[in-house]
Amino acid sequence: MTPDRFARIELLVLDVDGVLTDGRVVYTAAGDEVKSFHVRDGSGLKYWRQSGKKVAILSGRASPAVDRRAAELGITTIVQGVGEKLPAFRRILNDLGLRPDQACAVGDDLPDLPVLRHCGLGVAVADAVPELKAAAAHVTTAGGGHGAVREAVEWLMRGQGTWAAVVAELEGQT
Repeated sequence: MTPDRFARIELLVLDVDGVLTDGRVVYTAAGDEVKSFHVRDGSGLKYWRQSGKKVAILSGRASPAVDRRAAELGITTIVQGVGEKLPAFRRILNDLGLRPDQACAVGDDLPDLPVLRHCGLGVAVADAVPELKAAAAHVTTAGGGHGAVREAVEWLMRGQGTWAAVVAELEGQT
């Protein structure tokens, strides 16, 4: 992996179900949807954004829980309920004034494949389908909803040479 491929990345594009969550859809007796998000993914996204980078959520399903989690994390680019992700990915890039090679996408299933094939760096979570793993520049060791996004952020920031500064700043607080 060449350093300039990492250096170009300005945007992290995340699927939700199977990436930010473990992929399960749980309904309460009242019919409300429940999603579980990993706190370390949130911390990683905070570090990514603090380094001046952007985050977008691109999901085939729509859920109020995603809006709430995105608001908690300060993510304002949220596209949910899309059947085809590639046209939505292109709109996100256009809206943010970015090129495809400036984006890293994280996915787990076949609907994510066109985006992974058209972005600068693609990441598949550990429990992704084989086709996504084959197309990815990196496969996490953690599964979706179990810290895979944090792992992807660390991989990107290490590749950009910015992760050590995050750690050093936190170590300086002790």
